[in-house]
Amino acid sequence: MFFTDSYRVLRRGRRLLALRYFVISVLLLALLCLPVGYFMLRRFEASVIFHPERAALGGLWRVPRGAEEVWFRNAEGVRLHGWLFRAAEQPAAATVVYFHGNGGNLSYCDWVGEHLAGRGFDVLLFDYRGYGRSEGETSDERGLYADADAAYDFVTGERGVSPRQVVLYGQSLGTAAAADVASRRECGALVAESGLSSAADMAGVIFPWLPRFLRGLTRNKLDTVSKLPRVGCPVLVAHGDRDEIIPVAQGRKLYEAAPEPKQLLVIPGAGHNDLPVVGGDRYFAALADFIRGSAGRGK
Repeated sequence: MFFTDSYRVLRRGRRLLALRYFVISVLLLALLCLPVGYFMLRRFEASVIFHPERAALGGLWRVPRGAEEVWFRNAEGVRLHGWLFRAAEQPAAATVVYFHGNGGNLSYCDWVGEHLAGRGFDVLLFDYRGYGRSEGETSDERGLYADADAAYDFVTGERGVSPRQVVLYGQSLGTAAAADVASRRECGALVAESGLSSAADMAGVIFPWLPRFLRGLTRNKLDTVSKLPRVGCPVLVAHGDRDEIIPVAQGRKLYEAAPEPKQLLVIPGAGHNDLPVVGGDRYFAALADFIRGSAGRGK
């Protein structure tokens, strides 16, 4: 009997010791993973958010046909470079301010200006600080929003366009800039193409193992989904159902957050940067119909 009781006590002691070692191991692993996860999050921001290019596509800066070169300054005095496309028939039905993605510069998207100008709209393409010929260096999302404000002020102030005739069109990272302006200032319509819902959601896509509370520690929040409910204009959300960079689920999340009136356009077979290619003329026709119905003259 004595030996049986001693054996039971010994077994219980071993179980408690094993449990203690397990708890200590979990705590040590957590303490190790948290800094690693935080470091990975910062690397994610540095490697994903901004990819500016100073050189023009093709090596030479050429103002596209039907456009004029423009310069304007943001609130900090940084000089920004842009191309303003004029519709063949004036007055234009609306003025589109195009906010490009995180890579390249405006020379990569001159075809957007040409297509929309051909459908009766004036179009401003511009580069954020540190991109293309714009002055300054890329910094953080506050700089992105300041440059977006400067583009809005340029068309409404210097060009005298009525805010109700201004359409803010963002692609990828540019959707964060366009939505930020639309949430604070009057405009005729907002187009969000291939947009991310937030930096935290993107961190979850890239690092699905990362704890949710760590995902929210990004320096740049890019929290578009929380800003959309404050937008006071019609919203069009467009996304490819095969987007390999920003999943279509984030586009649907943006659509759900936007107030009415709103439209969701999911392009079958389209990835992240090829919606206009896969969608073809029908895609630009849908954009044009939305813009005319929302901000076009004669509305």
